[in-house]
Amino acid sequence: MQIPYEVTPRPDTGVNNAKLGIWLFLASEVMLFGGLFAAYVFLRMGADAWPGMETFDTHVMATRADQILSVPLATLNTVILIASSVTMVLSWAALKMNNFKQFRLQMGLTILLALGFLVVKAFEYGDKFSHGVAPETSNFLGIYFVLTGLHAVHVTGGILVNAYFWGPGAKMWTQGSVRAKAHFTNRIEVAGLYWHFVDLVWIFLFPMIYLI
Repeated sequence: MQIPYEVTPRPDTGVNNAKLGIWLFLASEVMLFGGLFAAYVFLRMGADAWPGMETFDTHVMATRADQILSVPLATLNTVILIASSVTMVLSWAALKMNNFKQFRLQMGLTILLALGFLVVKAFEYGDKFSHGVAPETSNFLGIYFVLTGLHAVHVTGGILVNAYFWGPGAKMWTQGSVRAKAHFTNRIEVAGLYWHFVDLVWIFLFPMIYLI
């Protein structure tokens, strides 16, 4: 069965097909991260000490996550992702106001901020690897690398999608009809929903791994 791409809400669901599809996809993502979060909770509850490993420089048993991880870098990344959510909304709003130049600016900022997030994360990972620390070092670091690594993969996916809409995908707007422009605006809204989910996952990851 062929499902038409429409921007108007369907009478049976109350949303258009694209938005329904992304909500179903995000529901599966919630189950993925939810299972990993639950595994983290059970491992931590069963641990005698947490993080339960020696710090890198002093070789003293760490009693807090911030003795192992860099809270300042994680805080910087939190600010970066929140800012990218704002620019993502502004890019969609620019299209609603028929301002394509402003869309390109805001979407470009979203992509740059996302790349900045990955650069900061690369520095953080590099610091761990330079001390000979890897996922197999401890349960704590295993959780850290799996959850933050999976999140980084999702950030990378968002960058690729947004870069396509910023570049070749934008031809739908510049060369399209009023209907094509409506479709393009709808695609940006759907991409924004995914990006906000990626940001929301980090909002949970940051305090859970770095602060608590």
